[in-house]
Amino acid sequence: MFLEAHHITKRYANHTALNDVSIQVPRGKVFGLLGPNGAGKTTLIRIINRITAPDEGEVIFDGHPFCAEDVARIGYLPEERGLYRKMKVGEQAIYLARLKGLGHLEAKSRLQEWFERLDIMPWWDKKLEELSKGMQQKVQFVITVLHRPPLLIFDEPFSGFDPVNAELLKAEILKLRDEGHTIIYSTHNMASVEDVCDNIALIDHSRVVLQGPVDEVKRQFADGRCCLRAIGPREVLEQMATTLPEATLTEVLPSMNEVFLKAVGQ
Repeated sequence: MFLEAHHITKRYANHTALNDVSIQVPRGKVFGLLGPNGAGKTTLIRIINRITAPDEGEVIFDGHPFCAEDVARIGYLPEERGLYRKMKVGEQAIYLARLKGLGHLEAKSRLQEWFERLDIMPWWDKKLEELSKGMQQKVQFVITVLHRPPLLIFDEPFSGFDPVNAELLKAEILKLRDEGHTIIYSTHNMASVEDVCDNIALIDHSRVVLQGPVDEVKRQFADGRCCLRAIGPREVLEQMATTLPEATLTEVLPSMNEVFLKAVGQ
């Protein structure tokens, strides 16, 4: 395992944000950190980044207890983006790249390559406030990955993207994985998990409720059933139910003739 969190507990006054949470992140994989808003995902990410400290537990990074020097080996894209709105895009990107230890020429060369790939090169001399939200997020994504850290953490990376750009960013994340980066992908949106993640952990109410490889989790919880909801005349839905194996109708609002059609799907 590249990163492990053992029995992490974090409390704020009367609120327990994390309750005995343990995760194992395999090297060179995309690890999905899933759960509803407020479940504790961001708190765990902040502990991994040493932004805050746990009340109990420890983080193991690349085989040793996590220390301050390891932060330089992490690229973190937070859910709440934070760039200088009045600063020119290229100038700002070079400045932040140099803070990550890159020289000016190397930073500019890498940035130009990434800007061309993500189609944001025309915005190099524009102020950040002139860019759309999606363009701003592309810039911050590039800054996050530019110094090629072994661990990348993306907190809701597709937030605000249109479908085309979301697919573009998804492809870049998978390419980074294939290049050997370990990636933690935090989201409450389950739709993209199967396409992106190799392993997942689901956090709910401050606890990990399931964890493992995506295929294994699917096999464990799949029952081959789906639930369809249809609204219409009862006789039509009853006829529909006869064409589906093991289908049943459950009336919900009889005055509106609304029913649930429950059926087995293979």
